[in-house]
Amino acid sequence: MSTDSPKAEKVRKGTAKRERGNRTGFTTGANSAAAAVAATLGLVQGRVPEKIVCRLPNGNEQEFAINNGAVDGDHAHAVSIKDAGDDPDATHGAHMTADVVRIADGQGKVILKGGPGVGIVTKEGLGLEVGGPAINPVPRRNISDNVARAGAPILEAGDSLEVTISVPGGEEMAKKTLNARLGILGGISILGTTGIVRPYSTAAFRASVVQAVDVAARQGQTSVVFTTGGRTEKFAMKQLPQLEESCFVQMGDFVKAAFQSAIKRQMQHVYIGAMVGKLTKMGQGLAVTHAWKQEIDRDLLAACATEVGAPADLVEEIRNAETARFAAERLALLGLTVPFHRALAIHAMQSLRACHPGPYQLTVLVCDFEGQFICRVEEGESV
Repeated sequence: MSTDSPKAEKVRKGTAKRERGNRTGFTTGANSAAAAVAATLGLVQGRVPEKIVCRLPNGNEQEFAINNGAVDGDHAHAVSIKDAGDDPDATHGAHMTADVVRIADGQGKVILKGGPGVGIVTKEGLGLEVGGPAINPVPRRNISDNVARAGAPILEAGDSLEVTISVPGGEEMAKKTLNARLGILGGISILGTTGIVRPYSTAAFRASVVQAVDVAARQGQTSVVFTTGGRTEKFAMKQLPQLEESCFVQMGDFVKAAFQSAIKRQMQHVYIGAMVGKLTKMGQGLAVTHAWKQEIDRDLLAACATEVGAPADLVEEIRNAETARFAAERLALLGLTVPFHRALAIHAMQSLRACHPGPYQLTVLVCDFEGQFICRVEEGESV
């Protein structure tokens, strides 16, 4: 391929975009641990330091700036402000706050609690105690281990350290996450398996998809509805009012992770809610449907257009167009919206079945760009 071709130009632009947005950040768990270490040192030293070094779950040592440090007798307070790097994270800028209290004759324990802005677990399936704070197991251990090191003089003297993590504004932040769907109410989750946030949270989002399927299964659900975003989810909910909210999982671009989780949890019925673009990517057999991973298969779109009787000149235009939306809009002018999307859905179903075999029933629900119903296709149907 020559470097001055349009396709090469697109690749260069896409690559540059990724390079501009690759700054890593820190998880809510890492910042919580940093604040807890600072407050603990405040009790040990009589003053909360302005900078501390905290060990991340991945074993690396990391320096963190500390704000609002204060010591009052047996109580110390510290804040670590979360920097999510280039990740579009709802918790970026959150004031991860730790209040540490020295408890006399407490048998040298570290006690971890959740305060305002940290969610409360209300459903099983998260690996956390129902009624307890949404502090995941890895950050829970990481916070406790860091506090134990920083507070060794206090713990060795037989006193305990009670650590309360809170997040001012956490309840509002949580509205931009999937927490309520997962049964985490009143605040955000304290998360992070490594302490590091990668741009665009691919690992975090993939993990949330798996977690959401686990929650649905624990609640006895046998159907799961995978959608590619908020609009398709609202559309799917209207089409499937008989299903409970926990059945609906926004898988985003993570098709493989979604289907693997559904199969592992022995879901009997898998529904897909999608629009033309993601449906085409599924028809291509992609494990991840993000635009950066692979371009749209215009030959597939052209083949579907041919199947439903589109004229040859339009088929060629579709084959040379940049987007799946072009095909959908041009075929709509010919009254071929429903047959075209049905054909595409059937190709997607065949591809999904081949890539993710299992004893489930598969249904695809297709909507337009405004979230309006186009068609519903059951496995085994033909164009």
